[in-house]
Amino acid sequence: MSRRKRKQSAEDKAEIDLTPMLDVVFIMLIFFIVTASFVKEKSLGLNVPENTDNPPPPDSESKSILIQVNANDEIFIDARRVDIRSVRSLIAQKSAENPEGGVVVMANEQASTSTYVAIADAAREANIYNVSLVPRAK
Repeated sequence: MSRRKRKQSAEDKAEIDLTPMLDVVFIMLIFFIVTASFVKEKSLGLNVPENTDNPPPPDSESKSILIQVNANDEIFIDARRVDIRSVRSLIAQKSAENPEGGVVVMANEQASTSTYVAIADAAREANIYNVSLVPRAK
């Protein structure tokens, strides 16, 4: 009989208690759920005008500075390709010619947001706070 008791006690010792491990897993699960609910992604809200068949006639004397951005994030001002580092000085130069004008950025839908943000920052550094984004499909 003593042999049986020894076998049972040896078998009892061989079992693994999973309760503490499950407690740790549940605590980690609760931690991840709580921290994930506080993470909020930031986004840039855009008001895109509806596509109309009859656009308004262009002004003969445009007061806005037009900046175009293509799908490869290349920047064009007056049909000239411009480096992002020189955008601020060109905006300042054009705003000196026409101080009432704002900046209109015509960006391709495939262009990255960081390019628009860099142009908007450059405009603000040149003391122009009227910056508009016009997305285009081409």
